Amino acid sequence: MRGMDTDITDPQIVLGTMDFGTRVDPDEAFAILDSFVGGGGVWLDTANCYSFWVDPSGTGGASERVIGAWLRARPGARDAVRIATKVRQNPLVPHSWPQSAEGLSAPAVRTGVEGSLERLGVDHVDLLWAHAEDRTVPLEETVGAFGELVAKGTALRVGAANHAAWRVERARSLAREQGVEPWTALQLRHSLVQPRPLTPLAESGHRLLTDEDLDFARSEGLTTWSYSSLMWGSYVRADKPLPQTYDHPGTTRVLSVLDDVADELTATRNQIVLAWLMRRGIDPIVGVSRVEQIEEALAARRVRLDDEHLARFAEAR
Repeated sequence: MRGMDTDITDPQIVLGTMDFGTRVDPDEAFAILDSFVGGGGVWLDTANCYSFWVDPSGTGGASERVIGAWLRARPGARDAVRIATKVRQNPLVPHSWPQSAEGLSAPAVRTGVEGSLERLGVDHVDLLWAHAEDRTVPLEETVGAFGELVAKGTALRVGAANHAAWRVERARSLAREQGVEPWTALQLRHSLVQPRPLTPLAESGHRLLTDEDLDFARSEGLTTWSYSSLMWGSYVRADKPLPQTYDHPGTTRVLSVLDDVADELTATRNQIVLAWLMRRGIDPIVGVSRVEQIEEALAARRVRLDDEHLARFAEAR
């Protein structure tokens, strides 16, 4: 079993809703959500800060509001989906980030979750993430705040996004000392292609999944979610080339194997990437802007990669 997911034991496609209400209008978002649930999808990933950087208001909340409106318009939908949201990063002053970014103090966590529940129109979330580290706050305080929310039933489960593995393990130890629910899930950036080692990412706040993170998660029984799983369309769109940090011989080799495997299995590049992530025990988050994109992603669950495929990718990387 994987954490508290007693009825879901295999990796799942997670619907990323970051652009809902901003780049994706509500009508299209409703259609995507309907298609996702109709295709057997379960988990929705959002955050209280989505997407302040493109919202004219200069603050987050649009994504959660769209999901809340969809839930109200679809009686019974709350029972069909599981909702994951995040606290940390939402600007407390419009257009002022990171200067006014919400932190992880106990009051900030409580206030952030209250806002999320109101926008979503629900009394609890199925998974609450700490969106990023906040080293200005004692880890004991953050752990206690998250544990308190689980004890109240406000969050059924808690996890850490963009955290160093040692911080997560320290937090889990502190949770045991406090007698509260520990973080049981990790969310980090990961995909089939990898940037050149030791080169910084252009995207502020992103933290890459490492082999150590995956080893840690497997040994401790933690669920692992990956974001930017499809590299913003770069696997399939010539107009969206991979970032410069991915320009190295390993990428060329991996993409060649990707094409070969896609041809062999009669699948798309994106489907092979998603199948590769799930085969490694990772739940990939997939952000989409059209219904056909989520349909393609869900179809990746039927793609079967064997050990020989994994070995070819490993050798290419």
